[in-house]
Amino acid sequence: MAAEQPSEVEDAVGYFLQDMTYHGKSDRTRDAYERVLREFEAFLGNPSQNPTGSATAVEDASHRDCMAWVHTLRNRDVAPSTVATYASYLHRFYAYMAQIGVFDSNPMSLVVEEMDERIDTNPARREVSVPEMRGFVHQIRHPLDHALVVTLLKTGMRVGELCNLDLRDISLSVDEPLADVSTRAALDGRGPSIYVSAEPSVGATSNGEERTASNKRKRSTVVPVDGELETVLLRWLAIRPDTTSPAEPLFLGTASGWGKRLTPDAVHHVVTAHAADFGWYRKGGDREENVTPHYFRHFFTTHLRDRTGDRGIVKYLRGDVGGDIIDTYTHNWGDRVRKTYESNIYSLL
Repeated sequence: MAAEQPSEVEDAVGYFLQDMTYHGKSDRTRDAYERVLREFEAFLGNPSQNPTGSATAVEDASHRDCMAWVHTLRNRDVAPSTVATYASYLHRFYAYMAQIGVFDSNPMSLVVEEMDERIDTNPARREVSVPEMRGFVHQIRHPLDHALVVTLLKTGMRVGELCNLDLRDISLSVDEPLADVSTRAALDGRGPSIYVSAEPSVGATSNGEERTASNKRKRSTVVPVDGELETVLLRWLAIRPDTTSPAEPLFLGTASGWGKRLTPDAVHHVVTAHAADFGWYRKGGDREENVTPHYFRHFFTTHLRDRTGDRGIVKYLRGDVGGDIIDTYTHNWGDRVRKTYESNIYSLL
């Protein structure tokens, strides 16, 4: 069957959106693409905005037209991650239309290669603002559930890393709750902070206890604890059950599994139950739509990177870098990491 030619498609954007429907894409995804593609189409059709000085159709756009549109996004103070996401929509549109033979080429290929902004490969991912997330956190009343969610949101750690935290891994400005705990040497002089180790792995014994989850960090990381997170942790420690584990886990079950270290499945259930009550999770929904513990890591990364403009520190906090890069932040932790973190971390309470 011969491919359709440009002359046979009167509305290229509409054609693409219809194909998205045929491919089974959700209404949320389709609407996101339509909003961005129609905005780009309007930009091309406005001679006072596009580089050619005359109305241009989307099928005739050059890479300079695409670059100019991306430039207008930056001039509107659109967040870098949003610029990258919008560019990814346009890139996907042109790539698809070229692949099926409606367009001759993809003018966005060169543009995305030269962009500094990170491309979001999940354009349908739910976009939650800080005020919206604050509202979500506010409706969580149980001290354990509240502490789990705020810790994930404030640190960006993985759910397995959260479950592997022991009392020795945290340092707070209030001594009493941890008076009998010997904290890690890496926390000395750091102020309120959390040590996220790279070592624990499923089935291995760490700090005298066999672990049910693995940490996936390239190197161990010290993450600052701000005033909000410290308040939440102190509230949890005030009611934390006793445990028989020699490791003294930070987070323990308060229902089934009383006094035992929480598992990733248990934390996932806590988060998704609250998300479902808030309309952010539905059974059968995909991972871009549903809010889960992994989504909190994405939220942390996106908002802190946009606020700081320092990808290196965000990568350090996430535990994504090793070697000389992480040593730079480790040796200058107070001036670089804590100051940057405290100046830019969002408020949730």
